[in-house]
Formats: sequence, C-alpha cells, structure tokens
Amino acid sequence: MEKELKFFPTWTAGRKGYAERIRQVYNEYLYSKGLRPTPQREFILNYLLEADRHLTQEEIYQAVRHKRIGKVTVFRMLKLLEACDLADQVHTSTGISKYEIKKERPHHDHLICIECGDIREVQWPGVEKIQEKTCKEIGFVPLWHRHEVFGRCQTCSNERV
Repeated sequence: MEKELKFFPTWTAGRKGYAERIRQVYNEYLYSKGLRPTPQREFILNYLLEADRHLTQEEIYQAVRHKRIGKVTVFRMLKLLEACDLADQVHTSTGISKYEIKKERPHHDHLICIECGDIREVQWPGVEKIQEKTCKEIGFVPLWHRHEVFGRCQTCSNERV
C-alpha cells in the first residue's frame, strides 16, 4: 500500500548533474533575454543550490554580502530565478518569503511552523488523488496548486506544554 504521507529533504543539489542542469537553464534564460552572467549572480545561484533549507532574501544577503553583493542584487537575482522558473517562494505565517530552487523537483506541499518558521516539505499522494478525481468529475482543468499548512512543529509544540 502506498504511504499516505511522505517527508523528503529539501536538498537535491547532490543529485548527479543537478546543479549543472540548473545552471544551463539559467544561462539559456539570460541569453534569451540579452542579459549576461555576472560573478555576483553566479555566487547567489551557487549559494541557493547548496542550501539545505528555504531561505529569506535577508538570509541570502547576509551570506553573500562579504562578496560585496548588495541587497538590490539579491532581490533582482531572486526575481530573475523566479522568471526563468528555477525558484519559488514559500510564505511564512508572518508574510516573509522564503525561497527554494524548484526545477526538477517533485510536486510537494509545505508544513510551516508559526513559531520558529521552519518549513517541512511533504507529499500527500491520497490528497493528490482526491484533487484529480474532483477536478475530473466537475470538468475543471487545474493548472497548478499550492498547499501550505500552518501550525506548530513538534519542537515548538513540546515547548508550549
């Protein structure tokens, strides 16, 4: 029987050739828009590829500022990565955006802790089947969806007791 709830790690950059494929899509997008790769952009992309969690714009900036990379450059690079469909935002309960590299990753949803901001990725095959069945029954053609469940992680729940 298929497991109903699947947790999986956010870090996928270690898969063979993954980072190279991301860089290829990124460079092709830059070329198509008449933009050029810069060392600053590449440093930010590499930082995101090596991340083991979802990161805020401020966290990225703090990690790269020693390379004389400004906040505006980080902001523009994140928008660029979203535009070429390589990165996506997840919103915390306070409205802060956190970013993840999404290319070649399976569809997943997020469990977001309202206390510490931790984000867990999860797949629900049963929920996906119900959505597909319901859409088919009513003739609705879904293009995409996003589930973000807000609550308290195990650590924060235990601290409240």
